[in-house]
Amino acid sequence: MSINREEIAQWFRGLQLSICEQLEQADGRGRFMQDEWERPGGGGGRSMVIEQGGVIEKGGVNFSAVYGKTPEATSKMLQLASADTHFFATGVSIVLHPHSPRVPIIHMNVRYFEIVPEGASEATTWWFGGGIDLTPHYVNDDDARFFHHEMKRVCDKHHVGYYPKFKLWADDYFFIKHRNETRGIGGIFFDYLKAENGFTKQSRFDFVKDVGSAFAPTYVQLINKNRSLPFGEREKQWQYLRRGRYVEFNLVWDRGTKFGLETDGRTESILMSLPPQANWKYNHQPEIGSEEARTLSLLKKGIDWVK
Repeated sequence: MSINREEIAQWFRGLQLSICEQLEQADGRGRFMQDEWERPGGGGGRSMVIEQGGVIEKGGVNFSAVYGKTPEATSKMLQLASADTHFFATGVSIVLHPHSPRVPIIHMNVRYFEIVPEGASEATTWWFGGGIDLTPHYVNDDDARFFHHEMKRVCDKHHVGYYPKFKLWADDYFFIKHRNETRGIGGIFFDYLKAENGFTKQSRFDFVKDVGSAFAPTYVQLINKNRSLPFGEREKQWQYLRRGRYVEFNLVWDRGTKFGLETDGRTESILMSLPPQANWKYNHQPEIGSEEARTLSLLKKGIDWVK
């Protein structure tokens, strides 16, 4: 029997709690505030937010399971034959902003989406999506290689073609077009994973579960490696500028943000991805030969971090 949406949502709900427990242990001081909410159009979720922790300055680990009439904009984007459909969407979305500019920002999203025609009892269309990407304020080659090797390990367990395809997809997706730079060093991004080419709903879900389960151990290792590294005011100011780029991507290009707002999602939860402080400086150019200039030179598509 095929796995159903209630089972998928329940697993995501458990993943949220597991990740928060692991992050609290790694942070050492911060605790997640829990906020249950309901969506007027159907469904709801649980936002878990941490602020002013020992490592994490602000972060959110959100679970949602929402449903209702499919928005017109979504119907057009999906090229649905009929506008009379209902959607169901569930998943976990995470963004963590650390105090230290030596610890990277990280994002993860794992999700399931289905479309049910008016009057039908089962979905005619479903898919899984998600990914993990890393946004260092300063690109460290060892960290980048470690991160991408972890993403490749998870992908290779399910199909050797996953990592090269999803790494390229991440490079293309997490790209700030108006800046002509990537948001960070990428990672993996995937969407519209359906039952095709020998893949079943269960095998797709198993992959998504392994991606979700890899998040906390991978980030905790990066936290522990970098949390004690020294930094000063110069590095903090650079961090604020890089956070500004993060804001630009999320508000201008991110599809998840747009979908959440279009479906009357909870604004506080949707915008929890924004940092506590970000700066914009007119035409800022880092000093030639500096760490900042080197980082900018590595914010581009196509870098092979696993060679």
